[in-house]
Amino acid sequence: MIRLWRKSLAIQIIGLTLAALIVSQALTFLISMDEYTKKFDAGVKAEFISRASSVTRLVESLSPPLREQALRASEGSYLRYWLTDSDPADPNAWRLAALSQLSRPLDSAVDPNGTLGWAGSPHPKLPNVDEVATANADDPWWTPTPYLWMLSQPTKVLQFSGSLGYGYKAQLGDGRWLNAAFYQHDKGSLWTSKPLISLGLTAIMLALISIFIASRIAQPLRNLATAAEALGRGQNLPPLLEEGPEEIRRTAQSFNKMQSRLHRFVEDRTKMLAAIGHDLRTPLTSLRLRAEFVNDEDIQRKMIATIDELQSMTEAAISFARGESIKEETRTIDLEALVGSICDDHADLGHPVTHVESVKMKYRCRPDSLRRALRNLVENAVRYGGEAKVSLRETPSTVDIVVEDRGPGIPDDMKEKVFAPFVRLETSRNRQTGGIGLGLSIVRAVARQHGGDISFFNGEAGMQAIISLPREGSVDAAPVRKERIWRLKKTSRSVQSAHSPK
Repeated sequence: MIRLWRKSLAIQIIGLTLAALIVSQALTFLISMDEYTKKFDAGVKAEFISRASSVTRLVESLSPPLREQALRASEGSYLRYWLTDSDPADPNAWRLAALSQLSRPLDSAVDPNGTLGWAGSPHPKLPNVDEVATANADDPWWTPTPYLWMLSQPTKVLQFSGSLGYGYKAQLGDGRWLNAAFYQHDKGSLWTSKPLISLGLTAIMLALISIFIASRIAQPLRNLATAAEALGRGQNLPPLLEEGPEEIRRTAQSFNKMQSRLHRFVEDRTKMLAAIGHDLRTPLTSLRLRAEFVNDEDIQRKMIATIDELQSMTEAAISFARGESIKEETRTIDLEALVGSICDDHADLGHPVTHVESVKMKYRCRPDSLRRALRNLVENAVRYGGEAKVSLRETPSTVDIVVEDRGPGIPDDMKEKVFAPFVRLETSRNRQTGGIGLGLSIVRAVARQHGGDISFFNGEAGMQAIISLPREGSVDAAPVRKERIWRLKKTSRSVQSAHSPK
C-alpha cells in the first residue's frame, strides 16, 4: 500500500481528499454532538415536566381511590409515577427509590404481554445502583422555571444517572406528594443511515473529482516523462502540446526549448567535426606530396605511414560525425532476425561466427545504428578472440545482446578507457592488427542512445561483451526453439572476449 501511495499521484490526491473529508466530518460531528446533546436534554426535560404537569392536574381532579389507577395508566416503558405521604427531601434516597420504581413492571392494562417494561427483560438497560448513587450525589432538587411549570403546586426537579434520568416531586392538595421518574436509555445517534449515505456519496463524488484532477495533472507528466526518455535515446519526437494550466504549459514550453537546444547543439557539433575532418584533407594531401620528394626511403616510408594513419583517423572522424548527424527514425523490428542476419553475413565471409537462437522479439529501436554497433563487436571478437558466439537473452529489466569469444579479455583498469575515441589496447597502431579506435566509442554511443549501455565480463574461457537495452522497447516476445549453448556459472558470471577497440 505504501508503495502504491508513493507511486501514484491519483492515489495521493484521493487519499488526502478523503482524509480531509473524514477529519472535517469528525470535527463537525464533535461540535454537533455537543449541541445535539444539549438540545436533546433540554427537549426531554421540557417534555417530561410538561407531561408531569398534565398528570398532576389529572390527579388533582380525581378522588383518592382513582388516583393510583390513573397513575398506572399514565406510565410508560421509561416512565413511572408513585405517591408518597411525606416529602422526599433527600435527593440521593429519592434516586434509589426511583430506580426501584423503574424496575417495577407496568400495569397489566397498559402492558398485557409484559414486554414494554424492564421487569423480566433479559437485557435490562437501567443503570446500576452504584451509578445512580454516585453520578449525581451532589446535585440537589431545583425549582423549574415558570415557563416550564405553570401550576400552583410547589414542585422540584432533579437529575440522576448523569443526564439520562429526570425526576420530579409535587405536593398535592391533600398533602401527599406525587413523584415521577423518567430514564432515557438511549439519546439517539447522529450517525443514522441518512448521514452515512450522505457521507458515502460525498466521498464518491470527491474521489471522482480527485481522479479527474489527478489525471489532468498526471497525463502531461507522463507525456513529459515519455518524451524525456525518448529524447535520452536520441529519438526525434514532435514538440509537446503546450496546453492546460499555466504550470503545465510552462513545463511543456521549457521542455520543448530544451529539446530544440539539444538538437541544435548536437547538429552544430556534428557539423563542426565534419568541417574539421574535411578541412584536414587538404594539408594531408599536401604532406603526402612533399613526402614523395624525400630522398631517404626509410624516412619517406615512415612519413607516408604516419600520414596514412592521420588520414584514416580523419576519415573515421568524418564517418563518425556523419553517422551521428543521420536522424534515423525509430521503428519496430525483429531483434532476433537482426542479430541472425549479422551473424549470417560474417559466416558467409568465412568468419567463425555462431548464432545461438533464443527468442523472437519485437523491439523498437534504430536498426541501422544498432546493426553498426553489433557488427563492430562481432568483428572485434573475431579479430582478437578467434571466434564470436552471439545470442539474445532477456532479464527482468533488459534485453541483452551477448557476444562471446575466447580471447584473453580486457584488463579491469582498461574497461572504461577503451571507450574513449582513438584509444586502442593494441599500441602498435598497425592497421593489420587493429582499427582506428572508434569502434567501441560507436558501440557505447549507440547503446546509450537507446537507453542502455555496454559492459565487459572476463571469464575463464574468454570474455563476454553485452549490449543491455531497456525492456521498454520490447513489443512482443514469442518463444521459439532455444539452444542454450552458453551457460553462465555462479562463480563466473560471464565469459568475455578480449578484444581491442577498432
